Amino acid sequence: RTCDQLRCTACDFRVSLFNDYIWDQSCDYLFFRNNMPELSKLRAKMVKKKGSRAYACQCSWRSIHELTDLQTDQQLRWVCGKH
Repeated sequence: RTCDQLRCTACDFRVSLFNDYIWDQSCDYLFFRNNMPELSKLRAKMVKKKGSRAYACQCSWRSIHELTDLQTDQQLRWVCGKH
């Protein structure tokens, strides 16, 4: 299970998630800064990978392949946006 209301306290953007995708290795800060939250632009760097999930806000991004506790990642500033 994962929270589907994640919000970034660094950029104040809602964290988007995409099932069965990962981010291309060429992704960088400027790509997300310039293209969030427009899915049509984000698709340029999305790679189909069944069973994975791509997360991103305007300043951070992660590709998750297995069950992972995102709270252990000290660089992320993602918190539950409340339900």
